[in-house]
Amino acid sequence: MPVLDSIKEKINDSKSILILTHDNPDGDAIGSSLALYNALKKIDKKCVVCIPVPDKTYKFLPGFDEILMGDILPEAKDYDLCIALDSSDLNRLGIARELFESIENTICIDHHITNQNFADFNYVNAVASSTCENLMIVLASLDIAVNKEIAECLYTGILTDTGGFRYNATPETMEIVATIMETGINIAKLYRTIFDIVSLNKTKLIGRAIDRIELLSENRIAFTFISLKDFEELGLDESDSEGIVNYGRNIDSVEVSILAKEREEGLYKISLRANDYVDVSVIASKYAGGGHVRAAGCELNMTLEQIKQTLTEEIEKQLK
Repeated sequence: MPVLDSIKEKINDSKSILILTHDNPDGDAIGSSLALYNALKKIDKKCVVCIPVPDKTYKFLPGFDEILMGDILPEAKDYDLCIALDSSDLNRLGIARELFESIENTICIDHHITNQNFADFNYVNAVASSTCENLMIVLASLDIAVNKEIAECLYTGILTDTGGFRYNATPETMEIVATIMETGINIAKLYRTIFDIVSLNKTKLIGRAIDRIELLSENRIAFTFISLKDFEELGLDESDSEGIVNYGRNIDSVEVSILAKEREEGLYKISLRANDYVDVSVIASKYAGGGHVRAAGCELNMTLEQIKQTLTEEIEKQLK
């Protein structure tokens, strides 16, 4: 049985569905979770979205206020189906991994080339721009018409994972976007809300990261960092660092930008972004990370100098 048919059968047969996504969720993670939530509610399914720490940037999305937040997770016995979205492997689920593994039936919908097919049923199309693009296909197989609420969530995921349609977008992506736009969503307002509106303190955080940018390897690598002290002094968290890595990538000579975000003393979340030819997913995968060819990440338990040296050596193997 084709995987979409199996997914449709499992969803139709389920009585209670739990929706999960990866930790430190981005626009595609939250957008796909809420798109699926709103879609399943349309067909009268009992479902819950559990995201312990959602990015408040996306609080405008329909259903955001109904997300189950916090470190206290629901009980597995209350659900007969769990759907993981935008997660390439079990570890990306963070504290929710054990919960996912404890639920009898599981589905994964994703678009990462590094996906490990960890669920019972996996719909993974790595050519797609985003999980939201793949979810559009799943919803069509479920015969669920996309309304304005679902469309806002789907558009948000596609918009953010393509960087405003600058990368990963294909002709199929734009066809799906055209269908989503037919619902009448205000795309100008969505773009401004997601990309243009930031708090004063996030602006200060961006300034700190920009001030620290170092150019390495004949100015082809940009490196910067954000410390725990930065987050604490500005009253921000890791989700507020979303997009900052791109400031290094935008420098005219740079091929790869590195942003190291301190999670705890000696532990850093690494964001890698490339412009034209370096495959940063290969680099991230060497350190139990993953992602896309031009956008990937991992965690490193090293000093900043060790991180800089280690990643520079790996990137230089691909630099032309």
